[in-house]
Amino acid sequence: MTTRIKSIPILLLCLFFTDIAFAQEQLTLQDALNFAIQNNVNIRKAKLDIEGGKYKTQEVRAQALPQVTANGGLNYNPIIGSLIFNNQAVQLGKPWDINGGFQLSQQLFNQQVFTGLKAARTSENYYSLSANLTEEQVIEMVANNYYQVLVNRQQLNVIDTNIKNVKVVEKIISNQYENGLAKKIDVDRIKVNLTNLQTRREQTINGVVQLENQLKFSMGMPVTTIITLPPDEFSKVETLPVMADSINTEGRTEIRLLNIQKELLSLQRKSYVAEYYPQLSLVSNITRTGQSDKFDLLSPHGRTFYYNASAIGVTIKVPIFNGFATRSRIRQADVNIKKADEDIRESKNNLNLAYENAKIQLKNNITTIKSQRQNVLLAQEIYNSTQNNYNNGLAALTDLLDTENALTEAQNSYTQALLNYKIAEIQLIKSNGNIKSLLK
Repeated sequence: MTTRIKSIPILLLCLFFTDIAFAQEQLTLQDALNFAIQNNVNIRKAKLDIEGGKYKTQEVRAQALPQVTANGGLNYNPIIGSLIFNNQAVQLGKPWDINGGFQLSQQLFNQQVFTGLKAARTSENYYSLSANLTEEQVIEMVANNYYQVLVNRQQLNVIDTNIKNVKVVEKIISNQYENGLAKKIDVDRIKVNLTNLQTRREQTINGVVQLENQLKFSMGMPVTTIITLPPDEFSKVETLPVMADSINTEGRTEIRLLNIQKELLSLQRKSYVAEYYPQLSLVSNITRTGQSDKFDLLSPHGRTFYYNASAIGVTIKVPIFNGFATRSRIRQADVNIKKADEDIRESKNNLNLAYENAKIQLKNNITTIKSQRQNVLLAQEIYNSTQNNYNNGLAALTDLLDTENALTEAQNSYTQALLNYKIAEIQLIKSNGNIKSLLK
């Protein structure tokens, strides 16, 4: 008890230093994904399903193992039957009797049990593949959340830059107004613009915090943990990845999982067919019975007569007719198997569709990124030129504000194009069945 109490502060200390480590070091995408693989609740539950599947197999296997039971009883017989022998009544038994024994049964042939064992082992593979699919889904979700945070942080940086630029203009206009070179309406307009930017900044900060919390939640990390993401994650987008003309859907986890589901349905059908088969069992028992005229069966001084009995035999159960119930279950199983084939066909088509769409999105997004990058540079150049002209009295404040808004829109469009590219890239990697490559 003392050891357990002492371990609690140590555990809390470890958690404290873990939070500090995340706060001090930048959380890369690989770090986030590997953390999620170990801590996401859905993944942990899927691993528990694997463990539970093994126990289910053991439960089914128990039906094929010997079954041993113990039994006992105590009876009082108010009226005792008699048997006539040589014109004399012979009493059958005593008023009191006690009995106890053991019974052993062993399945010799039961096709339903044997089929159930195959289904249980197949179910283990099903749970394992389900856990693998859950990991892939979590990786996709965490990666999308991660890039959402990066995009909103970049948008926050854009707003901060705009606020800095507007403050410079505000200072210039205020000085001009004090010297009678600018109108008060110009001062008011720039202040309104600055207030709007500051309000948008607060909203963006709140949005970033919410997205970070969502990211941490999807990772299985406490939402109170402070994290820092690298700012240059998007700078790696330059060229398109290698894209094959088609993909092998048979290797996808989704298809493998559906194939196992179909296999389980086939085993279920075999189990129904096995209802037509006879069942053969070995049964043996041994009992000890005691009889007495009084209730002194367990007394060492009583007059109780004991005798033993045992038997070994084989029982067979042959089904003859059950109103076509088995035939109906088999036909239902056939329908379910056909539906499973349709699910597999549709899933393959969906996977091919997702892959083709991802390729199109990547091609479009890389073109958009390049054009938006040039657009940002051009918008920045126009803004700088307009600001210089405004400072020299060659441009109106409206022109300056318009170019500032155009620059902001171009920067946000560029950032959004980067996000769209990354999301499409994740879909492409997923379509190839290589989503776990993001862990490396």
